[in-house]
Amino acid sequence: MLKTLLVLGALIIGIALGIAIGNGAPGAIEVADLIGSLWLRGLQMTVVPLVVALLITGILRTAQMATAGRLTVRTITTMIVLLWLSAAMAALVTPALLGTFPLPEAARAALQGALANAEPTGEVPPFTDFLRALVPTNPIAAAANDAILPLIVFTLAFAFALTRLPEDERRPMQGFFGAIGDAMIILIGWVLTLAPIGVFALGLVVGSRAGGAAFGALGHYVLTVVAVGSVVWITAFVIAAVGGRIGPLAFLRASIPAQAVAISTQSSLASLPAMLTGVRNLGAGERTSDVVLPIAVALFRATGPAMNMAVAIYVAHLMGVELGPVALLAGLAAAAITTMGSVSLPGSISFIGSITPICFAMGVPIEPLALLLAIEVFPDIMRTLGNVTMDMAVTTTIARAEGDTQ
Repeated sequence: MLKTLLVLGALIIGIALGIAIGNGAPGAIEVADLIGSLWLRGLQMTVVPLVVALLITGILRTAQMATAGRLTVRTITTMIVLLWLSAAMAALVTPALLGTFPLPEAARAALQGALANAEPTGEVPPFTDFLRALVPTNPIAAAANDAILPLIVFTLAFAFALTRLPEDERRPMQGFFGAIGDAMIILIGWVLTLAPIGVFALGLVVGSRAGGAAFGALGHYVLTVVAVGSVVWITAFVIAAVGGRIGPLAFLRASIPAQAVAISTQSSLASLPAMLTGVRNLGAGERTSDVVLPIAVALFRATGPAMNMAVAIYVAHLMGVELGPVALLAGLAAAAITTMGSVSLPGSISFIGSITPICFAMGVPIEPLALLLAIEVFPDIMRTLGNVTMDMAVTTTIARAEGDTQ
């Protein structure tokens, strides 16, 4: 939390100082722009190897869990379906929200001018060409060109092939890619250590070029992304009512302790004891709750696809990038697939590792993500709140389906 507050403070001070400087010190702004760009590139260089490593280890870990029995298979299947529905909801709701409550045009124009160096990460081809491109002829070239969705398709196929190997052959590969993922996380941690400097520099540039519009845009962004996450949170009550046959008020009373821990710690793992108590008070049996909730904490992040999609769509809205159905479909797939691999990562690392692939898939600039990372502390509260609530709803639903109720 201290690091998060330092980064947030650096952003606020940088924007405020940039507003005060204006166009009075072009040399200082150019130096700040260079420092911010180098820091952003340091984050960007880790994304492709991190995504590949996390997807492979995530698929192998999920496959191992799925061998534990019918209850585990039902749990994992339910969670995968909900992740895809979460991404699909955001692909529909976020553009509707931005169409109804758009960022004021003056603020958007000012920020586009401030982020003049931000460029789309590529063009999304027509639908037929998009389908052809999903299967890469050269996965190394796909990685080099940031063609993230074809790379994901190859990585998924490779990971599922690894699950067919004998255990003595599969284990070294899992350790190898696990080590790559851990090394990338350490490297990102080093880059994020410099986040106050990088974010201050970027905030200085944006403040000098966009003025006070920068603060209004950041507030508009937080409200939009939190609103999308709130849909997931509300949906958890619907799932508990329909699948678990638990009334909204009863579910709210039982989930309040876990939600309180989620808000205060922003950690699903820290909320696990309170979640266990809550679902048992709702009638879920120990057999189901002791299996489903640990799997949920390890693999499931219900708000991830929705809120990550919302971030990418907001960046497109901010930068004036038109998103057609094919682009939204590409982002939807990237959001749903990459979430399970990054579920156990710290928030700031997960933000970069999860949203950058979505931006690559949709052809959206990634430069604004560096600024949005600094205020992720506010949406992250809703992320954890929605995740914990949905974990409990899924557990009560599966307990009812399994006939494991008290």
